[in-house]
Amino acid sequence: QVQLAESGGGLVQAGGSLRLSCAPSGRSFSTYAMGWFRQAPGKEREFVAAINWSGRSTDYADSVKGRFTISRENAKNTMYLQMNSLTPEDTAVYYCAVYSLASIPVVRKNYVEVWGQGTLVTVSS
Repeated sequence: QVQLAESGGGLVQAGGSLRLSCAPSGRSFSTYAMGWFRQAPGKEREFVAAINWSGRSTDYADSVKGRFTISRENAKNTMYLQMNSLTPEDTAVYYCAVYSLASIPVVRKNYVEVWGQGTLVTVSS
């Protein structure tokens, strides 16, 4: 069974940085687009960032542009989310996702084939 294992979450002070990793197991996802979503307490899950199969195309939510960077290493079957200048508003459970497409879908929440179990990021003020 395909699983996505996220790691790298934790507690950090405002202004700090964290790097999340997502490593699928069970099969390779090197030919599929992948993404990160997050869900804060009492809020809906929202799109954060996405990357196409090759890593040459990326997209970000306006709220994280300039602070977060998504990347992938297909040889390691791993995706990353580097998060800098974190604020308390970034506190959420972060989920990685694999799309059923090679390119980033127009509607970011569509075409998600597999979800990770989530990793908690807490930013203290």
